[in-house]
Amino acid sequence: MPVEEVRSAQAGAAGVRAGIGRWAPAGAMLAVSLISYIDRNTLALLAPTILRETRLSGEQYGFIISAFSIAYMLANPVWGKILDRAGLRRGMTVAVSCWTVASVAHAFAGGLWSFAAARAALGFGEGATFPGGLRTVVQTLPEDRRGRGLAVAYSGGSLGAVVTPLIVTPIFLWWGWRGAFWFTGMAGLAWLGLWAVVSKRPEIRKARPAAEAKTAGPRPSDRRLWAFICAYALGALPLGFVLYSSSLYLAHPLGRTQAFIGKVLWIPPLGWEIGYFVWGWLTDRGLRKGGSRRAGLRRMLGWCAVLNLAFAATPLVPGTFPVLLLMFLAMFVASGFVVLSVAYASSVYASDHAGLIAGVGAGSWSAAVAVVMPLFGRLFDVHSYAAAFWIATAVPLCGFAGWLVLSRESGSGALEAQGDKDV
Repeated sequence: MPVEEVRSAQAGAAGVRAGIGRWAPAGAMLAVSLISYIDRNTLALLAPTILRETRLSGEQYGFIISAFSIAYMLANPVWGKILDRAGLRRGMTVAVSCWTVASVAHAFAGGLWSFAAARAALGFGEGATFPGGLRTVVQTLPEDRRGRGLAVAYSGGSLGAVVTPLIVTPIFLWWGWRGAFWFTGMAGLAWLGLWAVVSKRPEIRKARPAAEAKTAGPRPSDRRLWAFICAYALGALPLGFVLYSSSLYLAHPLGRTQAFIGKVLWIPPLGWEIGYFVWGWLTDRGLRKGGSRRAGLRRMLGWCAVLNLAFAATPLVPGTFPVLLLMFLAMFVASGFVVLSVAYASSVYASDHAGLIAGVGAGSWSAAVAVVMPLFGRLFDVHSYAAAFWIATAVPLCGFAGWLVLSRESGSGALEAQGDKDV
């Protein structure tokens, strides 16, 4: 073979390796978000059994979820600032170590307060998940690949929700619900070993901290921040409702067993997983086409709001699988609110503050979940399922309306000025 051909082949192989290596950090964030959702969804999946054995009510279960959500809400912007300032490598190592211990602590819980304490500790550690994901994407990928990078990094959460029933159900059947939480701890330890290797990459270790940046970050007085919160927190609320309530709905009004639930509960979050990649691809496609970014966002978020209306029909449809398909659609639509709201925030704030942006988004979503989950639990206790689904359907509409008003009054000019970008 001629020397030129050998060199060309070697250069091509090196390019492939470099391309794969460029996506390795986003892949690591996919893995950590996957583990975080296995950790949090194990309780949701096994809730019918755990509530029966510990004699907890649906309302008490809602307060346990709120303990997680409040801690997660507070921790997200905190971890966002830590990761922006101290760096991904150390920040993610500390965060995952904390939540791994908290996850195992669930195996020793037996009542409201012990579960709430373990859940709050888990929520605090997992507050680094999505700030770490967005921080990694903007730090390691070019702008025209960040929509797909965000889909990869964030999709671990939806993938975790998909695989949790498939992985945890056999463990539960063999070793009980406490054994399931020991498994989640081992998964966290495995990721820490992976991160010790991936985080050695120079684009992770040598990033400029946000403290050195000259651009202004999100401030409470900025209406663009509240537009982002409306779209993210309220638009994506059905994610929390389906994640934490679907097993109870299948168990009680539909009369399904824990074993059956474990076999089918991967279907709704599959819509979440697919949605991340669909909406991420549409975001990158829009960036390449050019045009008005806000007009593209308005159009796509409007479609999300319309598609979400079908979720209200869930209590009216007969049979388990139509219910699962409507939950699938609800999670697909909610993932669109997440991706599009982050695209909006990334367009009006510099990438130096990516961790904080992601933290504010995920934290505000968690705050919304913390407020409504006890209400949903109470409605389930009194068998008012239709009211719960109607509320879960109405909230995203409010989020879309809030984004329309706030982004037009404060951020439309800045967005329209970016004529070379679209979503």
